[in-house]
Amino acid sequence: MKSVNHKKLVMFLAMAALGLSFVTAGCDREVSRTEDTKVSSDGSAKTKEKTVTEHPDGSVTKTEETKKTTPEKP
Repeated sequence: MKSVNHKKLVMFLAMAALGLSFVTAGCDREVSRTEDTKVSSDGSAKTKEKTVTEHPDGSVTKTEETKKTTPEKP
């Protein structure tokens, strides 16, 4: 059996570690998203957005955002 070149072995291990870090790091995954918009009689609109996100470590984050827009008055 031939001996493995030391530089090649170190390079292979470094590439494997780098590849493994990309696989295990992952990205956030959006589990659900809802958007509810209500328009009142004066023309203003109220939008409520709810988002549930799952992180690579398994934790879950819930965010709720409310936006209100009013029409321009002449």
